[in-house]
Parts: sequence; C-alpha cells; structure tokens
Amino acid sequence: MTAASTPHEEPRPIVAITLGDPAGVGAEVTLKALADPGIQRSAHFIVLGDRAAVTPAELSTGIHLDSLSVEFRDCRMLPADAPIAMGTLRAEYGAAAVRYVHDATIMCLRGEADAMVTAPLNKEAVTLSGMQFSGHTEYIAELCNAGDSRMLLAGQRLSVVHVSTHISLRDACNLSTERIIRTIELGDEAMKLLGEPHPRIAVCGLNPHAGEHGLFGAEDERFILPAVEACRACGIDCEGPVAPDTIFFRAANGSHDLIVAMYHDQGHIPMKLLDFEATVNMSLGIPILRTSVDHGTAFDIAGKNIAGAENMKAAIRMAVTMARHRIQHAITA
Repeated sequence: MTAASTPHEEPRPIVAITLGDPAGVGAEVTLKALADPGIQRSAHFIVLGDRAAVTPAELSTGIHLDSLSVEFRDCRMLPADAPIAMGTLRAEYGAAAVRYVHDATIMCLRGEADAMVTAPLNKEAVTLSGMQFSGHTEYIAELCNAGDSRMLLAGQRLSVVHVSTHISLRDACNLSTERIIRTIELGDEAMKLLGEPHPRIAVCGLNPHAGEHGLFGAEDERFILPAVEACRACGIDCEGPVAPDTIFFRAANGSHDLIVAMYHDQGHIPMKLLDFEATVNMSLGIPILRTSVDHGTAFDIAGKNIAGAENMKAAIRMAVTMARHRIQHAITA
C-alpha cells in the first residue's frame, strides 16, 4: 500500500514509526526528524505510541505532533494524563515499547504500511515487564514467523551484515557454511534494495588473518571458504575469507559495498567508529522492511532537548528508499 502520488512522482510509501521507550529519547528524535520538510514529503508517516510519551517531547522541543503532516495512533498502553518519569527504568514503559513494535509489525504484515522504523527501547525494561527479549530483530522475526533473520548495519560509506549477533562469542564461533551462505545472500538482496545493483561483498574470516591457511585455526577454510565459493558460483560478487583487521579500512575507502561479519562485535565496533550517527540498523530475512536507529534510549539526556535526530533521519530515509525500490519492482515485475 502506498500513499497517493501523481504519475510523475516517485511512490510515497506508508511508513510506521514506533516511539520506543516512553522514558527515553525516542519521541524527541522522532519529532525532530519528522519536522524536516524533506522527510515529511518523502512518505506518509504513521507514528505509533502513547499520547503520554509524546507530550514531554513536545514540551521540550517545541515541536507539536499535530503540526506535522503525520498520522498518530495512540496505543493506549499508558494513561494519557500520566506524567512520564523521564530516564527511569520501568516495567510498564518496557511493555508499552514492545506493544508499539508489535502493532507496527502487524500493520506491515497486513499491507497497511510499506516499512517500519523503530526508535530505541530498553531491553532491561522489557525484561522487567515479564517478557524474554533479546532485541528488536529477534522479536520482529518471531512475529513474522521467520526463523532465519539477520542484522545489517548500513552507513554512508559501508554496510555490514552479521552471521550472528546476540549470542555469546563462544557460541558465535560454531560456524555453519549454510548460515554463512544465507547471510551473504540476504546481504546481497538488501544492498540491491538500497540501490546498489551489483554489490561487491567481502566476507570476514573468523580467526586472526583469516586463519593464515590453518595456522591460527581451521574454521576459515572449513566453513567460510566453501560458503564464498558457493555464492560466487551463483553469481554473487563476493570474496573471502579476508583478514578482519584490514578489510574495514579498505572497504570504507571504496573496495567493497558490504562486509559479512562473523559475529556481533566484529561488525559493530568498526561501523560505529566509522560513523556512529549515520549508521542504521536493518532487519533481514523477514517479509517486511524494518530499519532502526543504532543508538539506545539515552536515559541520561532524555527530556532535555539535546538528543540529535540525525540517526533517526537516516533510518527513515533508508526505510523510504527500500520501500520505494520494492514498490517499483512490484510495479514493473
């Protein structure tokens, strides 16, 4: 489903935005991002949250949701007149934040929205509410009945997709060639949705120097190399395993468009060093489009009108871009 547009305009997707933890900076950065005229024109936005969570952000920023060209859906998880204890860890706030994500996901699955963007929630607050929760990606994948999801970090200079994310490092070292193949495939598909028709992909090794031909471990030649060879045979432009300590520098300077990291910190640390504010979190392997800011709830500055909105703007722009490519592909297919 898309919003109305003239025949000469790009399609205006419908994008759902969740406000995240009511005590965090989610509502603040959402208002600031949606106040950008270019973003307002790019899509029809539906904001999901509680009125009680919007009010303090309106007061601190001076930006009123009603003045923006967006739709608001009150999820009614909190009393409208209840003041939010900004920067406070509370079970009811965790439960509310998850409800926003749930409702936006269902909207996308029903075709009522073309993509969703999530503001940050707090995993500890969600856990306090009595729910086991390891992250947005895993929760949304469960709602979508998708058992093979991945996380991709996309920045202006480089993107990284992870073979594994929220598991222990010990478990992450138990590689699977099939899982690596699927990760490369999902990354290739995502880069094409982002407008890169022929992505150049580098696949990291697990061990120092990608194992140095077995000197520092056999996993690279045993699991990673066969995955790369299988993907190359299917026409994907990829190479590896490559040394993790040098590939990020090379790729950031133009050698590749996408890096496949074997585990969470192998991909996250260099990406956040390269460009923390512009890096966007994306969920792959699910039937819907979802992007997110790559920062937390920032309880220490919540309600003080000092949170920057550049990361939220980047997440929104990426969701719009991917939705447009998917819509255009459906029209021409």
